[in-house]
Amino acid sequence: MTAWLLLVRRDLRLATRHGGNAALVLAFFLLAVILFPLGVGPEPAILARVAAGILWVTALLAALLSLERVFLSDYEDGSLEALALMPLPLELQVLAVALAHWLTTGLPLTVMAPVLGLLLHLDPAGDKALVFGMALGTPTLSLVGAIGAALSLGARRGGVLLSLLVLPLYIPVLIFGVGAVEAEIAGLAAQPYFLMLLAFLLAAIPLAPWAAAAALRQALE
Repeated sequence: MTAWLLLVRRDLRLATRHGGNAALVLAFFLLAVILFPLGVGPEPAILARVAAGILWVTALLAALLSLERVFLSDYEDGSLEALALMPLPLELQVLAVALAHWLTTGLPLTVMAPVLGLLLHLDPAGDKALVFGMALGTPTLSLVGAIGAALSLGARRGGVLLSLLVLPLYIPVLIFGVGAVEAEIAGLAAQPYFLMLLAFLLAAIPLAPWAAAAALRQALE
C-alpha cells in the first residue's frame, strides 16, 4: 500500500511540475462553454434546456485532451520499463496513474462545472446532481481513458486513435450523467442514474487496470 501511495504521489508531482496539461484542460472547458451561447444564442430558456448536455460533453472532451500523455512520458524516457519491473503489480500501477489523472483533471472539472452552469442558466436545482454525477462519472472517464492511452502507446497518430477508442465507451457515462441532472430539475428521482454511474465506476475499477496493464505489457515487448 505504501508503494502504491508513493506512486500516486510521484504522478501527482509530475503533473504539478508539468502543469500545462491541467491548465489546458480547464482552459478548454471554460472556452468551450463560453462559445456555446455565441453559437446557440443568448436566450436563457434555450441555454437552460441544453446546459447539462453542454457541460457534460465539454467536460468529457476536456478530460480527453490530457489522456495521450498519461503513459507516453514514461514510455519515451524508459521509466515505464523500470516501473514494470517493480514488485507492485502493473494493474495497481495503472490504478495509481488513473487516480492521479482524476485528481488533476476530473476533480477540477467537477468543481468548475456548477460555476460554468451559471453562464448557461442551468437551473440551480440541478447543481447538486451535476456535481455528484461528475464525481461518480469522471473517475470512470480516467479509468477507461487509461485503457485507450495504453492501447495507443507508441502508435502513429496516437491522439486520433485514442479518441476513436475511448469516445464510444464514454457515451453511457454521458447519457446517465446528463439524465441525472435533467431528472433532478424535473423533480423526478435521480437516484437510478447515480446508481448506474456508480455501477460503471465499480466495474471500471477492476477491469480497466487489468486491460490497460495487458496493453502496456504488449507495448513493452
